[in-house]
Amino acid sequence: MRRTIWRVVGAVLAAALVLAAGTAGWLYHRYVNALEPPRPGSPVTTVVRVPRGASTAEIAGLLHRQGLIRDPLAFRVLVRLQGYDGRLRAGVYRLSPGMPAQAVLDKLARGDILTARFTIPEGWTVAQVVEHLAAEGLVTRESFRAALDRAAADWPYLPRDAGTRNALKEPLEGYLFPDTYRVPVDEHGRADPALVVRLMLDRFRQVVGPEEEARARQMGLSVHQVITLASIVEREARVAEERPVIAGVYLNRLERNMTLDADPTVLYALGRTSGRLTYADLRVDSPYNTYRYPGLPPGPIGAPGEAAIRAVLHPADVDYLYFVLRPDGSGRHQFARTLAEHNRNVRAYRQSLQEQDPPAGQDRNPDR
Repeated sequence: MRRTIWRVVGAVLAAALVLAAGTAGWLYHRYVNALEPPRPGSPVTTVVRVPRGASTAEIAGLLHRQGLIRDPLAFRVLVRLQGYDGRLRAGVYRLSPGMPAQAVLDKLARGDILTARFTIPEGWTVAQVVEHLAAEGLVTRESFRAALDRAAADWPYLPRDAGTRNALKEPLEGYLFPDTYRVPVDEHGRADPALVVRLMLDRFRQVVGPEEEARARQMGLSVHQVITLASIVEREARVAEERPVIAGVYLNRLERNMTLDADPTVLYALGRTSGRLTYADLRVDSPYNTYRYPGLPPGPIGAPGEAAIRAVLHPADVDYLYFVLRPDGSGRHQFARTLAEHNRNVRAYRQSLQEQDPPAGQDRNPDR
C-alpha cells in the first residue's frame, strides 16, 4: 500500500515538475519574444520625450503607446533586472520600432538624447553668434537675446563704472567663448537659450580662472580690460606667433598714453567686421574709435580665443610702438620703434595697395 502511495506522489510530483518546467519555458519564451523589436528591420524613427521624474511604468507605457516596445511589463522587468529602475534619464530621444527593447533601454540608461553641435569661431561678435544660432534653427533671435540679457545682469567681469557699462554695445561681447559645443535639443531641434549661454560662459571661466585673474591684477588690468585688448589682438593678428608681439605693442602704447589706432575697433563702431577703412571712417564719433579716443574701448569687439588671451597676459617683451601689414601678402606685420620707421613701412604698404587698386586707394587708411 505504501509503495502505491509513493508511486502516486512521485507521479504527481513528476507531472508538476514537467508542468512547471513547461510553464517556465513558455513564460521565458514569451518574455524573450516580448523584448524583440515591434517591427523588425523597420528604418522608421520616432522622436520621444521622456518627462523629468517619470517612473519606469510611465516610461514603459509611453514607449508602448508609441509602438517602440512590444510589452510594457516585459520592459519593466528588463529594467529592474538590469538595475535601472528609477534611473532612466529624461530628455528627447530618437528611437525606432526596429530596435529591440535592450537597445531602447541602453539609450535611456545612457541618456543618449538628441543633441546638436555648433561652432563659434574666434573673433565673432555677439551679433554674429545670434545670427548663426538662429540660422541653424537652434534658437530664435528674441529668445537668445533675452537669455543674454538675463546672464549679463550678474556677470562678474563687466565694468562697475556706470558710464563705461552703459557705453557697451553688447554687455556680453567677448565672453561667449569661441569653441565647438554640443547641446540637447527638443523634438523640433531647438535648444534652451539659457543653457547655450551658460555653456559658453562656463567655457570662458574654464579658460579664465583664478590664475589668469591674478595675472591680470599683477599687470594692473581688470579681466574686462584683458579681454578687450585680447579681442583687438584676435582681429589684428593673422599669424599665430605675432599675437604676443602685437599685444606687446598695444601695451606699450597704453603705457605711453598713446591712442591705439586699431582699425578693428573702428570697424566695430561702424557695425562691420571686415573691409578697408576710409579716412572719413576714422573720424566716426564712437567710444570704440581708438583713433579718436585714447586708452581701451569700453569693451571687447569680439570673442578672443585662448591664444589671444594668453598673448595679452604674457606679451612679448618688445619696444615696438607701431606695425603695419607687410606688402608681400603673407599676413605678417612690419613692426617699428619710431614713427619715422613706421612711416617708411606705411609708404611701402601704400605703394603695394595702389599697384593693386589705384583708383580706390586714394581715400583709404593705409595703416593696416
